[in-house]
Amino acid sequence: MNRMIYLDNAATTRITDEVLACMLPFLKDSYGNPSSIYDLGANNKDALSEARKKIAGVLSCEPQNIFFTSGGTESDNWALIGTAESRAHQGKHLITSKIEHHAVIHTCQYLEKRGFEITYLDVDEQGFVKKETLMNALRPDTVMVSIMTANNEIGTIQPIAELGELLKNHPAYFHTDAVQAFGQIPIKPEEWHIDMLSASSHKFHGPKGAGFLYVRDGIRLPSFLHGGKQERGQRAGTENVAAIVGMGKAAEIAAQTMGVRDERERALRDYMISRIEKEIPYCHLNGPRRNRLANNVNISFSFVEGETLVVLLDMEGICCSGGSACTSGQVAVSHVLKAIHLEPETARGALRFTLNEETTKADIDYTIDRLKEVLDESRRMNSSYRSFIGINQRHS
Repeated sequence: MNRMIYLDNAATTRITDEVLACMLPFLKDSYGNPSSIYDLGANNKDALSEARKKIAGVLSCEPQNIFFTSGGTESDNWALIGTAESRAHQGKHLITSKIEHHAVIHTCQYLEKRGFEITYLDVDEQGFVKKETLMNALRPDTVMVSIMTANNEIGTIQPIAELGELLKNHPAYFHTDAVQAFGQIPIKPEEWHIDMLSASSHKFHGPKGAGFLYVRDGIRLPSFLHGGKQERGQRAGTENVAAIVGMGKAAEIAAQTMGVRDERERALRDYMISRIEKEIPYCHLNGPRRNRLANNVNISFSFVEGETLVVLLDMEGICCSGGSACTSGQVAVSHVLKAIHLEPETARGALRFTLNEETTKADIDYTIDRLKEVLDESRRMNSSYRSFIGINQRHS
């Protein structure tokens, strides 16, 4: 199979040629430690400052609000654990939602074992956190609320501005995991009353191993990694200069192209959903039709296992996912699909396709044509499907 159609951009994205080109000098010739005072190191320190400015520009904040990390997972851990430990004297209650990424869910479970109380908010059947639900969960001893900007599985874009407005007069810090959203939609931390925001480079065509945590002025988290004085004494460890430079460039490009990409991907997404719903029976769109990431298609197919379809489509040169990349290979139903109250049989048949700016209409047509073939074959082998069809035929 020579043809390869990549439709798993929520899992990771390809580094663009422009991003790679700006990284290469720092992987070879400009290898100095940015903490050094001689030119070879000082020049790299300047490169880090430039990358910080580019990312801050995307968020309309100051460079001093951006702290470099190894990725979204570290940023989430730092925000939640740092807040919980530093504010434990004020309260030991945190709030999150039932559809967060495991980087948040598992960190909250870690905190529960250490004496903190976590409220996991219900969401509606499209994956939205309601303002009233959050308001009812808030307590005087709540020290943090963490709600993701957009869901990595079903694409739901949360009303972060509304939730931030609700929280602006409450002492709890407001954190958002924006790993799927950064570079896809405009985000305004100061205007939306966001105290902390996590993002990861490899989700917007930057390299793996780099990310950042936005921290609002006036908040000082305890160091998460201990050692040197990097990141203004907040995050120890020699900086991954090449990756950070690449992340800065990728962020700059994402901001410049966001509007055009959104319009194009949204049209392809809606075309894909429309074709599938018209041509494939017994399917169910997971997540909302509006307020959804422009590149996200998540659909369940009855009478088949999603993971089986992933393997069969891979044999046809199509890369997609049965859920988030962090749960691939597991038979268990996605916690996100459970939270939106899908029946287990429907949830197990879920496929996630995530597009990018290089995806074409021909790619979508090829994918749907192959999907119909492998789905028909899989269903014919399913005894429940054969019984279902037989019963319907007898009653028609």
